[in-house]
Amino acid sequence: MCGINGILGIADSGLAKQKVQAMNIAMKHRGPDDEGFFVNGDVALGHRRLSIIDLSAAGHQPMASFDGRFQIVYNGELYNFKELKFELQRVVSGSKESAYFFQTNTDTEVIIAAYARWGEDCVNHFNGMYAFAIWDTLKKELFIARDRLGIKPLYYIYTNNTLAFSSEMRSLLASDLIPKKLDENGLVDFLRYQTVHAPNTIVKGVKMLMPGHYMKSNNGKITIHSYWNLKKNINHASDGKSYAEVCKDVNHLLTKAVERRLIADVPFGAFLSGGIDSSAIVGLMSKVSTEKVKTFSVTFDESEFSESKYAQLIAKKFNTDHHEIILKPKDFLTELPNALKAMDHPSGDGPNTYIVSKATKEAGITMALSGLGGDELFAGYDVFKRSLELNKKAWLNVVPKFVRGAGGTLLTKAKPGVASEKIAEFLKQDAINFKTFYPLSRQVLLDKEIAAILNKKELPSNSVSEIIHTSGLLDIQSRISQTSIAEISTYMQNVLLGDADQMSMAHALEIRVPFIDYTLVEYVLGVPDKYKSTSSPKKLLVDALGDLLPPEIVNRPKMGFTFPWKEWMKKEMKAFCEEKLVSLSKRKLFNELGVMNLWKSFLADNPKVTWSRVWYLVVLENWLQENKIVD
Repeated sequence: MCGINGILGIADSGLAKQKVQAMNIAMKHRGPDDEGFFVNGDVALGHRRLSIIDLSAAGHQPMASFDGRFQIVYNGELYNFKELKFELQRVVSGSKESAYFFQTNTDTEVIIAAYARWGEDCVNHFNGMYAFAIWDTLKKELFIARDRLGIKPLYYIYTNNTLAFSSEMRSLLASDLIPKKLDENGLVDFLRYQTVHAPNTIVKGVKMLMPGHYMKSNNGKITIHSYWNLKKNINHASDGKSYAEVCKDVNHLLTKAVERRLIADVPFGAFLSGGIDSSAIVGLMSKVSTEKVKTFSVTFDESEFSESKYAQLIAKKFNTDHHEIILKPKDFLTELPNALKAMDHPSGDGPNTYIVSKATKEAGITMALSGLGGDELFAGYDVFKRSLELNKKAWLNVVPKFVRGAGGTLLTKAKPGVASEKIAEFLKQDAINFKTFYPLSRQVLLDKEIAAILNKKELPSNSVSEIIHTSGLLDIQSRISQTSIAEISTYMQNVLLGDADQMSMAHALEIRVPFIDYTLVEYVLGVPDKYKSTSSPKKLLVDALGDLLPPEIVNRPKMGFTFPWKEWMKKEMKAFCEEKLVSLSKRKLFNELGVMNLWKSFLADNPKVTWSRVWYLVVLENWLQENKIVD
């Protein structure tokens, strides 16, 4: 796990290296163990290393192929590198393929060898999380790729025939190749969804390479290709199988996913909330690992937010070395500036992961497994139930839109709150279906509320609506798989995985996510809806695990991993929040009265203004200040 960056297109090699050095410094936290550079002609590559596999100096990057033709910088882990290495070392009889002569025991060199053998098709052989760049000194061509599910980030800019890329936006901005200017469309996307959906970002001119894509740059020409996507790679191996057979397959695939992710030469652990997902990962880790598993959970004095009793139950059942992080408002306030400063891209939910990552690293752990992805894959959110109910509400399409709208208005008056506001907005749509329902389901501020806090009369098109329209999601017959793909493509990839990466890497901690092993994802997306019932929490997953989890965990109420934000923002954090909101309100893109009215409504306990609708604005202003972004 590391940080990578590079520049292609600056003829002055000294200047190019100077810029790459600045980029390296900006992401030193990602790789405290080592750094390296490669400069040749108009290409310069940089790397920061966090050693996980092969801790020796042999893992230094940039790394050259044994014949010197290729140079690589790589961030991530390749879980099947040993199998691939065996394949790449042998000569196939009657084939023109030649064996690769390995110089190290790293997975980095396996990627070089795979590219030397298979070219751009190498990515189809990989199982892992990765973002890497390979420079071909013979063809003068740069190849950049990102993993299938978007676990590891890759930002890039292309300006004045110069391509620059990096693991972090802040590192990319340190190159000074583009002005630090707020992207107005990205801002609206952030206000809608507390993130900006790839390939766009909140900074004008900065893009993200999409998950499952690779980029080639040669002679100033850039081409981007998709090699994997959720819809096209659904595995229908479950067709015709019994429920028991499907459960057996899921158990096998998840167990293998956990087993793969225990390959490391450093101490490892797991995040444990006591929910189904994290408990399942810890249970399977204990089953396949020869070492005692170290587990970490956050607890609060506010009992309604604390999940400690559930985490303790799992820790006791699997005899883990359990660590509780007791968090008090004073402690959190002390860490909050550091958590916010660690944000590479603004997000409303990042500090949660920052706190638990910090404690995990301080306990001597360099790699931790997480239950992230379980809800998206096994229908763990309420949005799955609501999307299934859409078929029963199809009759609303015969009701005139103005009548539906009037009914929604009455609902907001009778039962004021965020849920009622969303229902009212949904009833105003031209059609009642998944296409109009899903974009609203994850929206934080509704468009009319965004218009009230911005000096902007017309808002750009909704990014989530565009994702649904262009991804072919509406052609999928399985409503649960349809919802899973929507959740993975939007909320999981752009919020959860982004937070997991930036907040863990702030402490040089690697997080691995077994639930989104692509082989498991492909299989579960192909399982019929009848086997993915929402009648009980994540029924398919629970049944697949057999008696691994106790009933107290399976049947407990879903809490989610959150802090007591509402209470803290009205007391201990009130001055901090107000200072940021006042500053944000004075920016030229914002309406001062609109922003401050939102804050006052929150303080007055207006049910339409929850803490999350205010907090992410605080985060936004702090991030803009920290990174000197102008609007």
